[in-house]
Amino acid sequence: MLDDATRDAIADELVAADRDRTTVPLLTARHPDMTIDDAYAVQRRWADRRAAAGARLVGRKIGLTSKVMQVATGITEPDYGVIFDDMVIESGSTVEFDRFSNVRIEVELAFVLADRLEGPHTTIFDVLDATAYVVPALEILNSHIELQGRTIVDTISDNAAMGAMVLGGRPVKVDEVDLRWVSALLSRNQTIEESGVAAAVLGHPAMGVAWLANKLAQHGQALGAGEIILAGSFTRPMWVERGDTVHADYRDLGAVTCRFE
Repeated sequence: MLDDATRDAIADELVAADRDRTTVPLLTARHPDMTIDDAYAVQRRWADRRAAAGARLVGRKIGLTSKVMQVATGITEPDYGVIFDDMVIESGSTVEFDRFSNVRIEVELAFVLADRLEGPHTTIFDVLDATAYVVPALEILNSHIELQGRTIVDTISDNAAMGAMVLGGRPVKVDEVDLRWVSALLSRNQTIEESGVAAAVLGHPAMGVAWLANKLAQHGQALGAGEIILAGSFTRPMWVERGDTVHADYRDLGAVTCRFE
């Protein structure tokens, strides 16, 4: 495991990469003994620096919960990151392309919690009981670490590649629809690039939220009432370029859209 000084130095490096909109070499290549615990410690230090600068925590993201995402990244276990208030974007917005590095889009469902969720024994039923509503979302990935050869340790350290989320569509109560069968068509410039069904996330998207509550308990944390939880992508990440318009059609749950300039 890394000492505290090294963890602090890595967190500072990632803060600078976010500020300067650059990428850094693989952490695991430079620190081959770095562990998952080290990675989450680095992420917490990075988040503490953001909070100290005035950012407000509004939720969490879960990553790599679907087989399609694990195959796409070569990483075989879920991870999580934090969401700050300046990462929340309304559907229909124009997004600054240069704000992010390695810009990709994922299709997800966001769970907005009415009640606190605390592990280590949280179940899917606890999640459904605690959820105020579910709403369609796009996640904008933002990787500050070079992509080739990265491991889950690199990804976790980089706040699970969380850049921003675009919220839109129609919020629904968990008993209004069968969340497993929520589907979406993801288009770039009016051409469908990806499609998927929410059951690809661990069999039910609420399972990702349960996993997160139980994982956070290992670190002495819990999910708070009012938090927005991105439950994980059920499509592969789609690359976008400056000038692209992105549109995700969730059928009965409406659509989410944004344009990168």
